[in-house]
Amino acid sequence: MKKIILTGDRPTGRLHIGHFVGSLRGRVELQNSGEYEKIFVMIADAQALTDNFEHPEKVRDNILEVAMDYLSVGLDPQKTTILIQSQIPELTELTFYYMNLVTVSRLQRNPTVKSEIQMRNFEASIPVGFFCYPISQAADITIFNATTVPVGEDQIPMLEQTKEIVRKFNATYGETIVEPDILLPKNSACLRLPGIDGKAKMSKSLGNCIYLSDSKDEIAEKVRNMYTDPNHIHVKDPGQVEGNTVFTYLDAFSTPEHFSRYLPEYENLDALKDHYKRGGLGDVKIKKFLTAILEETLEPIRSRRSELEKDPEYVRKILLDGTNLARETASETISKVRRAMKINYFEN
Repeated sequence: MKKIILTGDRPTGRLHIGHFVGSLRGRVELQNSGEYEKIFVMIADAQALTDNFEHPEKVRDNILEVAMDYLSVGLDPQKTTILIQSQIPELTELTFYYMNLVTVSRLQRNPTVKSEIQMRNFEASIPVGFFCYPISQAADITIFNATTVPVGEDQIPMLEQTKEIVRKFNATYGETIVEPDILLPKNSACLRLPGIDGKAKMSKSLGNCIYLSDSKDEIAEKVRNMYTDPNHIHVKDPGQVEGNTVFTYLDAFSTPEHFSRYLPEYENLDALKDHYKRGGLGDVKIKKFLTAILEETLEPIRSRRSELEKDPEYVRKILLDGTNLARETASETISKVRRAMKINYFEN
């Protein structure tokens, strides 16, 4: 069987380093691995509208921003198909068919849905579109025959529901839909990067992000204000590494080469952690180290993005071509679905 990837993001703002370590960096590696015949990366604007329906301009404005972030980190339109979800009408049709295979009570038990509803204060009045987005996501994945879906740990319940829908469809109508496998990040530090304030989630609404497009000065300022160990008041004090945001970021970004360039007195991150834990190492020093690493990582991304910003028509052309190519696959899948469901009334 061909190996195919489907992944993507909601266009609700510029992408940040949480996206980078959690998904973007891994997508580029998968793209360049040569293991996958097709890779589809979706800008999920229709899904973003489920809780931004009153402000569609917010979603529209961010589509180009997300596309530029994709291209800046190294996604190659020659190897990866970048598409806009709402421009694939076959997705809506498949979602409608899948709705008959899922009960309301099953959706209510989905842990991801429950937490998202609580986060958005939708308990009293849940938009149906938002409530049903696990079904929509199942359509997104399966319409492109994805065999592999790279996700964070928090999205496992969504993928499990997709698998249930696929099994129910195939059991009812015959083997038609490909059941996808989940691909989790190998680095545990990449499962969920906290915000610079130490809160579990990095998000635009909380104002605790470092964006891929942040300037050198913005990165330095945000790292200076980063949450560390509140009990590590003096340099001589022993410090705690667990729950210390600076060290969480170092887990995700630092390499042995960074130490040889910026902190040659330490052999590796373990040696730095040991010194911090026994005392005698100040927060200023480790923050300067992290700042240097982040600037080294983000500077080439920022430079590529600045070039793309000069030619938005080039980016739009990539989106148009990718969406048209993706729609060809979606159309083929819908034809198979209609035949399986025996609703291909006008087919010879």
